[in-house]
Amino acid sequence: MIKKNVLIFGSTGQIGRHLIRKLTKNNYKVICQTRNSHKAIFLKTSGSIGYIEIKEANIFDISKLEELIDSSDICVNLIGILYQDKKNTFKRIHSDFPELLAKICEKKNKNLIHISALGLENIKDSDYAKSKILGENRIRELLKTATIIKPSVVFSVDDSFTTKFMGMLSLFPVFPLYYKGSTLFTPIHATDIAELIYFVIKNNLYAKDIEAIGTKEISFKEILKILAKSINKHRLFISLPYPLARLSASLLQLFPKPLLTIDQLKLLKYNNIKSKDGMTNFDIGCPSKIDFEEGVKKYSYNWTEGGQYSRNSVK
Repeated sequence: MIKKNVLIFGSTGQIGRHLIRKLTKNNYKVICQTRNSHKAIFLKTSGSIGYIEIKEANIFDISKLEELIDSSDICVNLIGILYQDKKNTFKRIHSDFPELLAKICEKKNKNLIHISALGLENIKDSDYAKSKILGENRIRELLKTATIIKPSVVFSVDDSFTTKFMGMLSLFPVFPLYYKGSTLFTPIHATDIAELIYFVIKNNLYAKDIEAIGTKEISFKEILKILAKSINKHRLFISLPYPLARLSASLLQLFPKPLLTIDQLKLLKYNNIKSKDGMTNFDIGCPSKIDFEEGVKKYSYNWTEGGQYSRNSVK
């Protein structure tokens, strides 16, 4: 028996793919919003026939959004960007779009689960952080029943965090450490985020702020060491003074897909861990299960010698 219809924005991303499988396996029908239905056709293999519907829509087309939200029971927003351009700015994606979703969900009396980010409340010098907080505030003002999930850094074979650094570590024998590598993270696997979203839906845990954290706190330097070890590389880590770090970021952000931006460098200054009074996934009975080091081992072979993304892979 098919249960509620769940509308997912950002369905082709790393969390979306895991969430689709989790929901369809438990008899929820999923409506996947995408910018290009042809590129998203692979999502059809994530569940049984009839359980996945792909809908092409511009996220700022109000009439289309209302149509999609009308046809669903629950709306999940996974859309986010790590760097901005002239078309897709942080404010447009992280603030304006969530506000639009909240307005329509309030009008249609629908539940909304919004994915934000952890540890941003006190960050004043990052445009990314400010746009995320503004988005949260706008949702809270418009839709009191919304649940906002705030993950630490999310990792998986489809991420843009561990995979980026493993690629860089496979190339460079000397690697820079920003802020001495002391910044703390609590990495959480995309599967555990999908499990948490499903847990919220299954148990009707709305009108809550939930901090999504992994199994343990790890410093940035420890993360890099784990990644280097997982691809069988011995690397020398050198602390980079901020002026040099900023200069390197200003160059690296010029790439079509920036390796590091000045805004991301600012974020690296702040711990990405549970807040003092925050309620986590562990507190509500949905603990993370995948350890960072063990989780990375399952896909790091792609960046080892001869792996698909290694420097010496066979072309």
